Amino acid sequence: MTVVRPFSALHYDTDRVDLSRVIVPPYDVIAPDERSSFFDRDPHNAIRFELTRNVADEAETDYSEIAETLKAWQGSGILTRDPEPAYYVLKQRFTAPGGQALERTGFFCELGLEEYDRRVVLPHERTLSGPKADRLKLLKAARANLSSVFLLYEDRENAMASALEAAFGAADGLIGRARDDAGVDYELARLTDPEAVRGLSAFMADRSCVIADGHHRYETALEYRRQQREAAGAADDSAPFDSTLAYLANAYAPGSLLLPIHRVIRGAAAPDAAGWARGLPGWKCRTLAASGDAAAVSALAIETLAKESDRAAFVADAGDGELHLFTRDEPLGDGLVVRILEEEVIGSVFGLSSEDIRGGAVGFPKSAERAARDAREGAGGVALYLNPLSPDDVFRVTGAGEVMPQKSTFFYPKIPTGMVFRLHEKSE
Repeated sequence: MTVVRPFSALHYDTDRVDLSRVIVPPYDVIAPDERSSFFDRDPHNAIRFELTRNVADEAETDYSEIAETLKAWQGSGILTRDPEPAYYVLKQRFTAPGGQALERTGFFCELGLEEYDRRVVLPHERTLSGPKADRLKLLKAARANLSSVFLLYEDRENAMASALEAAFGAADGLIGRARDDAGVDYELARLTDPEAVRGLSAFMADRSCVIADGHHRYETALEYRRQQREAAGAADDSAPFDSTLAYLANAYAPGSLLLPIHRVIRGAAAPDAAGWARGLPGWKCRTLAASGDAAAVSALAIETLAKESDRAAFVADAGDGELHLFTRDEPLGDGLVVRILEEEVIGSVFGLSSEDIRGGAVGFPKSAERAARDAREGAGGVALYLNPLSPDDVFRVTGAGEVMPQKSTFFYPKIPTGMVFRLHEKSE
């Protein structure tokens, strides 16, 4: 069902550019005050293909300079385009928050676009109109896919692992290595062996895939295709705009890591014991002393929750030296803690609606430590820590045609921009 194809990527010439200095996190995880540091790091940093230096400039820009930059960097040899199509295999080595060393391997491809109702590419969350309008301006200007959608597929036996690994052993396979600011190590290689390419394409054709990150980019690509087809007066499945750049990884491989996204309540004060009891009938509460800094407190919360993974549980932290572990006795089963939390805790206890959440009354910090710091430094009122979801949760919910609450899970690590680009114009 899923159509993946090799393509002739545009990528940095690693003899001329230090890949570590030019890759950049996805646009939507770069804080406004981090933009300038990437612009200043290297004159060829890939943030120039993603964002304006100043947030205030986004509304007025048409991103026209991006196409000019792409052309100029190709002319100077900073960027080079492979003459033959390939899959591009990316290996990421990283340390999980718990300290274990992990490795994840996936591949970049040209992904055939499918509407969600075809049940081939499945979303796991809803999107917002603002980011899609901005990404559409960029796509129209560049006529290229400059950052990838990140999708997960199901390969419980890890059958494709050896084919992907073979790319790193090929004589002309390795393109480059890099390390990012978070300490993630990368290796990028071409997969061109005809048998391996056919096998990977055939394997994906038999299954659907789930968007892990990049819902806005994927839906932008769908809208761009609609507009291009309307302008042409016909559909053409072979047109460049009928596909997009995607990175696919096995959700069940040993190095796949799904982290929770914790919540920080900003729009309501912490309830007292009676308030918690009124809002959460049927829940039990245990209080733990929580001394130390944000790192120590968040580590205690995560360690405590890990013992409660088979039932509904969360930890509340108002930054006052105590943690409150809330649990329900019945097994969690097919329930999702993030959904229970939104309905029974954020809704019933704090009185916040879905509109309030979208309006900023709830924050979604990047880590448990950041959540603990927010609760202590006035950025938030109460931090709510959660256990992570599992790949089974993701495939079960999306397979049923449902989506999860906003910011349900963090697929780690992210896929940086700058590894490969996909031009819409045909290669010479």
